[in-house]
Amino acid sequence: MARALLGCTVRSDCAGEWTVGRIVETEAYTGPEDEACHAAARIGRTARNAPLFGPPGTAYVHRNYGIHWLLNVVTGPEGFPAGVLLRAVEPTEGLDVMRRRRGRAELTNGPARLAQALGVGPGMQGHRLDHPPLSLHWGEPVPESAVQVTTRIG
Repeated sequence: MARALLGCTVRSDCAGEWTVGRIVETEAYTGPEDEACHAAARIGRTARNAPLFGPPGTAYVHRNYGIHWLLNVVTGPEGFPAGVLLRAVEPTEGLDVMRRRRGRAELTNGPARLAQALGVGPGMQGHRLDHPPLSLHWGEPVPESAVQVTTRIG
């Protein structure tokens, strides 16, 4: 699913301010056997990771190092904790809003920057991503020749 999300757009409407970005980098977390997954077998289901067990297309928003919010898309069937971290988007709308939220030139090249630029926070935890304030939309497929697959970052 991480591959399928490339080229899709993510849109946020926070307090009437729209921001949109085309997904250009993702990272998959494949369930209990994946030690880096927040619901790895050694952890199991907790209040914090419960949205990962929800239906596909749900937002799993969590804090990284207790500082930065990150946005994941739940991708497993309901009851199976799998998700895709959105690592970077190409900004397409609402750049002035993103610049104001970020306060820096680097807008969305990293999962924490992306979340901040889009206004993603704890209130979006468990939100179904098929309607505002945060939504995913299918986009132009990315050709295989343009996709790079690497080992997990971090």
